[in-house]
Amino acid sequence: MKNIINKWYKNHSLIYKILLFIGTTFLIVYLFPKSGKFKYNFDKNKPWQSENLYAPFDFAIQKSPEELQKEKSNIVKESAVYFDLLEEVKDYVFEDYNTKFNATFDDSLGRKKTELFRIGRSVLSEIYKNGVLEEDYNYPNDKNVILLDGQNQIASTTYSELSKIEAFRGLLEKQLEDRGNAKFKAVFVSMFFDLIEPNLKVNKSITQNALNEELDKISSTRGNVERETLIISKGELVEGHKYDILKSLESEYESQVWSASNYTWVVISYSILVALTLLMLLLFLRKYRKEVFLDNTKVTFIFFNILLMVLLTTLIVNYNSKYVYVVPLCVLPLVLKAFFDARLGLFSHVLTVLLLGFIVPNSYEYMFLQIIAGIVTILTVSELYKRANLFISVGQITLIYIITYFAFFVIHEGSIATLNFEAFGMFILCGLATLFVQPLIYIYEKLFGLVSDVSLLELSDTNTNLLKELSNKAPGTFHHSLNVANLAEASANEIGANAMLVRVGALYHDIGKMKNPTYFTENQSTGINPHDELSPRESTNIIFSHVLDGIEIAKKNNLPDRVIDFIRTHHGTSVVYYFYMKEKELDIATDIEDFRYPGPKPFSKETAILMMCDSVEAASKSLKDPSSTKINHFVENIINKQMEDGQFLNADITFKEIESIKKILKNKLANIFHLRIEYPE
Repeated sequence: MKNIINKWYKNHSLIYKILLFIGTTFLIVYLFPKSGKFKYNFDKNKPWQSENLYAPFDFAIQKSPEELQKEKSNIVKESAVYFDLLEEVKDYVFEDYNTKFNATFDDSLGRKKTELFRIGRSVLSEIYKNGVLEEDYNYPNDKNVILLDGQNQIASTTYSELSKIEAFRGLLEKQLEDRGNAKFKAVFVSMFFDLIEPNLKVNKSITQNALNEELDKISSTRGNVERETLIISKGELVEGHKYDILKSLESEYESQVWSASNYTWVVISYSILVALTLLMLLLFLRKYRKEVFLDNTKVTFIFFNILLMVLLTTLIVNYNSKYVYVVPLCVLPLVLKAFFDARLGLFSHVLTVLLLGFIVPNSYEYMFLQIIAGIVTILTVSELYKRANLFISVGQITLIYIITYFAFFVIHEGSIATLNFEAFGMFILCGLATLFVQPLIYIYEKLFGLVSDVSLLELSDTNTNLLKELSNKAPGTFHHSLNVANLAEASANEIGANAMLVRVGALYHDIGKMKNPTYFTENQSTGINPHDELSPRESTNIIFSHVLDGIEIAKKNNLPDRVIDFIRTHHGTSVVYYFYMKEKELDIATDIEDFRYPGPKPFSKETAILMMCDSVEAASKSLKDPSSTKINHFVENIINKQMEDGQFLNADITFKEIESIKKILKNKLANIFHLRIEYPE
C-alpha cells in the first residue's frame, strides 16, 4: 500500500495533467452542438462545387420564413372577429324611445307627431340593424364579423355594416331634411344622445381561439423529396427551388432528433477530435516547452484560456451567429505571448480556431480569417508594456479582418453592391474588445502567479522599495547588480532571449547580501574584511546564505517566481574556490563538495546568461592593467570553466549562443575599461 502511495505521489504531476486533459475535453464537448452537421458549403446564386448530390433520406421541403410570414399575415387579415350581440339592449332602447318621444312632442302636432315618430323608429331600426359598437376598433371595412348570441352564431357580416355610436346623427338629420322636418333636428339629436346604447362587444377569447386554430393549420413544408432523388448536379447554380431544397436538407441535418445510439456516436466522435487537438498541444509543450509542460499552473492557464474562448464563441453563436466576429479571439495569442512566447501563442491559437470550426457557420471563412489575424497578432505585437504598440497592433489586426472579409465577400457575391458594412462594425468592436488584454493580463498575474513584461517593466524601476533598500544597505552590491543587468540585457538581445526578464533577474539576484553586506568585498569601503576573523568554512556558509536569504526576501516582497529563479540559480553548483583553497591549506583532505553551492543549475537561457555575466562582472574588478588580450583571455577562462563544470547542461542554450555572449561581454568590458588601440610612435 505504501509503495502504491509513493508511486502516486511521484506521478502526481502527470496524473493532474491527465485529469486536466479529460476535464477540458469533457467541457468543450459539452459546449458543442450534438446534432448532425451538414458537410457541404453553398451560397445562393453560386455554382454547386461538390459532386452530384442525392437525397440521403426522405425529407420535406421547408417553407422559407418569408413564405410562412406571408401565410400568417393572410390568415390574420381574413380571420373573422366575433362580437357578442346583446338583443335586450335594442328592446330596451325602443321601449325607452316610445316613452321619451311622447314626453318630448305634444299631441297638438297631430299627424306630424305620427310622422316624426315613424322617422325616429326608422332611424333606430337602421342603426340597430346589425348592432351598435361600443367603440371604434379600427378594423378594415371588409373585415369579416360574426355576431354571437351566447355561444351561438346568429349572423355574419362585415365591419363596415356595423354602426358606430355617433353615426346616428348624420342618418337622423338626413331623414328629417328629406321629409321637410329640419326644424326638429336639434330636439331629435338631443333625445337620441340620451337614448342610444351600444349592444356589440368584441369577444376576444373566441376571436383569438379561432385565429389560433387557423394558424395551427399552416404547414411548414411544401412537398417532399424521396431518398436517392438527384437534388443538384456539380456546377449547377444554387437558385430558386434548388436552394430551398438544399436549405431544407441542411436544416434536417442540424435539427433532427437523434436517437440514443446516434447521440452517443456523435459525442464519441467529438471527444476523439477534441482530445486529439488537446493532445497535440500537450505534445508540443512536452517537446518544445519542457519548462511549461512541467509547471501544472502554466498548463492549466493555457487550457483555461482555450476553454474560455470556446465558451464565449458558443454563447455568441447560440444567441446570434452573425455576431461571431465580435469575440476577441486574438486576445488568446496576445496573452500567451505576454506570458510565454510567440510560438506557443500561435500554436494554441491555431488549435483553438480548429476547435471553433465545429460550431461556427461558414467554418472555412471563419478559420481563414482567425488564423490570419492570429499570425498578424504574433508578428505585430512586441513589447506589450508599451501602450502605443498595443493600439497600433490592434489597428493592424482590425484592418486585416476587414480586408480579408472584403475579399471573401467579393468572391461569394461577385460585386460590392450589397456590401455588408455591419460586419465592419463588428470587426471594430472586436478590436476594441482586444484592448481589454491589458487589464486581463493583470488579472491573470494575480490569479495564476505569472509574470508579464508589463510587471517586469515595473520591477526594473530602480526606485522600487526593495532596490532602494539594496542601494542603501549594500551600495556596492547595487552598483554590481546594475552593471550585471546591463551586460545581461545586451547578451539576451544578441541571442534573442527575454531581455526584460534577464535584466530584472540581474537587478534582484544579489538582494540576499543586504542581510550581511560587509561580508562581501564590493561593500567593504573601510578596508576591514570581517572574514579575517572567521574560518574558511564559516565564511563559506555566510557566502552560501546570501542565496537563501535572497529567496526569503524575494518571497516576502512578493517577487514573481520567474525572478526568484535567478536568485536561486545565479551560482548554480559552482565552488567558492577562494575559501576552499584556504581550507585546503589547513586540511589537505578537505572535500570540495563542502564548498559547492547547493544549486540548482541554470535551467533557461536567461538564467544561464545571468550566471555568465555575474561571474565575469565580479571577477573583472580584479583585473590589473586590462588590455584587449587580457579581457579576451579573462572572459574565455571564466565561461569555459563554467561549461567544463557542467553549469549549462540544463539550460536551453547552444555553443553558438554562448560564443555570441562571450563576444558581447568582451566588447562591453573593453568599453567599461575605456581601452584604446595603441598608436605607433
